[in-house]
Amino acid sequence: MASSSTSKKIHADITDEDLTEQEEEEEEVLEHFDDFTLASSWERFISEIEAVLRGWMSDGPNNLLEKSAVLLEDSGNLYKVKSEMKYALKSYCMEYYFKTNPHVDAGKIADWNFDLHDLQLCFGISEFLVIAPQSASGVVLDAPEASKLLSAIAIALSNCSSLWPAFVPVHDPSRKSYIGIQSMGTIFTRRFEADRIGSQVPIKLMHLEGLYELFVSKFAYSTLDLSVHNFKVRFAMKLTFRTLPYDDDNMKDAKISKYGENLNGEMSNGRQWDDDCSWSEWYSAEDPVKGFEMIAIWSEKMVENSMEMAELENASPHEAEKWLVSLRLEGYSGNRIGFASELRHLMDALQMSFEAQFMEDFVSDENPSSDNLKSSMVIPSPTVRDRVLKELFIEGVRFSDFADSGYKTSRAIKGAPLGSLFAQFCLHSLWFGNCNIRAIAVLWIEFVREVRWCWEESQLLPRMPASGSIDLSTCLINQKLQMLAICIERKSQLSEDYQDCIGSLDQIDSMSEDESVVGDDSFTVQTPSEGFSGKVDRKLKDVDLLNDKRPSDWSRRGSAGIVDSMMLLKSHQSMHAPYTQEPPLMTEDMHEERLKAVEAFGDSFNFSAQLERDILTSDMSAFKAANPDAIFEDFIRWHSPGDWEEDDIPQGSKSSSSSALDNKKSKDSWPPQGRLSKRMSEHGNLWKKLWNSVPALPASEQKPLLDPNREGEKVLHYLETLQPHQLLEQMVCTAFRAAADTLSQTSHGELKQMETEMQQLYLTMASALRPLQVNRLSGESETIEDLRRLTVAFEQVEKLLSLAASLHRKLIQAPRLSREIFSDYYNFYIQTMGKGLAEDIGEKEFDKKQELRDHEREVLSNMFVPPTANQSWRKVLSMGNLLNGHEPILREIIFSLRDRVNGNHYAARRGSVSQQEIETYRMYICGTSNDLRVALSVVSCD
Repeated sequence: MASSSTSKKIHADITDEDLTEQEEEEEEVLEHFDDFTLASSWERFISEIEAVLRGWMSDGPNNLLEKSAVLLEDSGNLYKVKSEMKYALKSYCMEYYFKTNPHVDAGKIADWNFDLHDLQLCFGISEFLVIAPQSASGVVLDAPEASKLLSAIAIALSNCSSLWPAFVPVHDPSRKSYIGIQSMGTIFTRRFEADRIGSQVPIKLMHLEGLYELFVSKFAYSTLDLSVHNFKVRFAMKLTFRTLPYDDDNMKDAKISKYGENLNGEMSNGRQWDDDCSWSEWYSAEDPVKGFEMIAIWSEKMVENSMEMAELENASPHEAEKWLVSLRLEGYSGNRIGFASELRHLMDALQMSFEAQFMEDFVSDENPSSDNLKSSMVIPSPTVRDRVLKELFIEGVRFSDFADSGYKTSRAIKGAPLGSLFAQFCLHSLWFGNCNIRAIAVLWIEFVREVRWCWEESQLLPRMPASGSIDLSTCLINQKLQMLAICIERKSQLSEDYQDCIGSLDQIDSMSEDESVVGDDSFTVQTPSEGFSGKVDRKLKDVDLLNDKRPSDWSRRGSAGIVDSMMLLKSHQSMHAPYTQEPPLMTEDMHEERLKAVEAFGDSFNFSAQLERDILTSDMSAFKAANPDAIFEDFIRWHSPGDWEEDDIPQGSKSSSSSALDNKKSKDSWPPQGRLSKRMSEHGNLWKKLWNSVPALPASEQKPLLDPNREGEKVLHYLETLQPHQLLEQMVCTAFRAAADTLSQTSHGELKQMETEMQQLYLTMASALRPLQVNRLSGESETIEDLRRLTVAFEQVEKLLSLAASLHRKLIQAPRLSREIFSDYYNFYIQTMGKGLAEDIGEKEFDKKQELRDHEREVLSNMFVPPTANQSWRKVLSMGNLLNGHEPILREIIFSLRDRVNGNHYAARRGSVSQQEIETYRMYICGTSNDLRVALSVVSCD
């Protein structure tokens, strides 16, 4: 009751003026009230569309990007936002297509902007709406429904004061048919219509003259003869030509080996596009370039009658203002054949190599898992195996220089050099029986047998240098084979020397007594030296010179020449440098064994000298033979100058000594003042003991430091007992290096991108393959998975290289064009790889175009070879503008007519509008002789 009295009191205080204001506010609310209880479903549908449109208009392009807008692929900067709604138990989807900067591409419709949406190209619009039913076809099949749907969106756009054009897809989806409408202000409305003829195009519409008259008929009186009247129509045309596919169909899906044999055993005699590429020795790659598309563009010009159109139809594409070219890529079916695909199989073999102790276990019948291997892994026939071995051990193949001719970073990979015996074995293994472990085992066993045969028969090992030092930067198997090649060469030399010695003795025994005396006088001279036990190294030309020789000269043997400015300490004779034996060759494992021995026994000088005793003894014997009067100090001065310490001589004595040496080393300055170092002067020094005990023998008469028979057998024992995983680890490193070196020799026009990719590939391989040098892998090691990822990177580079090589060969007379096309593809491909996409890039995805310069047009034109009469697959020519006898695969035309609105009696009287010129008629025509699509837009006054 208290609240009721309070309420009455408040109402009593309200004045008449306040009541008047409250009534006015209630009237305003009633004026803006929408009573949807009386509205029809169509009106509510229009209201729903209007609400969505107002929301998009208020947000603007920038806010829509932050919400749900999606960028369309291959359409530049065109975005799409959509909204779903229902009407009459049907669901519809309305899409709004817009650009963030719609004014940037304004005016480019006639210039054939290739980033345009289909509707933008057809009707010359920028932003637009599309409303379609959410059905399987996505089009409106009922004409009344399409009209009602277009009317609804037109009313909603009018209520929003929006000038966006709106479209509704109609008819069958294959016809790409649309109807549309756009409000252009107060009195002008533009209507759109597009349709397509899929077959039986009228002959008249196959020619430019008939298409011109089709456009003119839309605005001219039907009673006029269009062929004799002039109408100023704007005309622009684009013709698309496509080169014929390169004739390599017989090689598609065929894995070709270096012997010209595919998987089915068929031989191929045809010349392939990559015959001069470095990889053609091992496989024939599918040409990644399927062909080229050339686009000839005629810019917008004014046409007045049908005769001009007939002349344009007979014009050559060379008369076009602009030529553009795009690349057509070959889509790969299945796995691509190349080094990368076989390297994947090698990874599988590496993983299986840990399952056995010896390579023979993979082919032995006693192996319990042999049956499973036989069923899953096929070994090529003995004929193929013998052919591979013959190729590996072909006679006369010698390499004297194994300097790496590829990239410098290739040497960072511890494998065999390209062209060496083991590198060739690894490359052959990639293609031998799909590189399975059983095939590798069979080939390796036969390979080692051939190597042993070369050893036992003293046959030079092919593809290996038989001299020089061991290259420790290569894999151990290559080092062993190089050691064996040197041992075979030394073994052959010893055998030849022995045969020469036996032959000489037989010749002396068969000589007469008179001949023997003459021979002795001319070749041997006895000396009074007690230590003489042989012959002088060189013949004496004049016996009279014997009287001028000193006794030591007669006994000197194995001298390589006089050492400058050095004389013997006691005899005052010139010091002679001896011929010495080369130090014994050692492979990497031999160096490691010696290092372990040094670490086990200590690193004292005496033990180090003991390890080098054979070399030191040989050098001392050779020095004694070349210098019969030498003493230990003379040997130290020549062999180890650091162990000879000269005394400090006053300046005056030093100058007199220098002048004495210049005056044929007078006795006043001899002997030089000096002494042995402390370590050489120690009691019981090993060097001095060796000096006192070694005989004077030239290098030619000494026992060789390298025993070729012993070292050769050790190499063969290593090869025959090599564990499978150790072999496969070295094969993987060598195969990657050899494959990359092979690819790097391909000519691709010096593309900087390819140079960078190859350098990066070598660095990646060096990093990924480094764990294989430790020999600590297992079948479950993560390194194997890293190597599988390495094959993916290798394949990507291999694809790029094949494309670069193909472009270089096809556009060798247009190098700039080749570089630009590859650069565009490379940038696109790198972005795709960065997204982690493994699929091949198809021709529809990559369609970047390059404009041709004048001198490049002839290069591309020559690719359109004039068709011959026996090409029965060619269609009957039905269109003009032929290029070397080839008709365009697609012709696109834009007709347009512009008028000033002041010439129209429906026009408004305002001055600003009267000066405006609008495109009243526009027709876009696209098609060929069997297909025609027409899109028409007409402006009318409502």
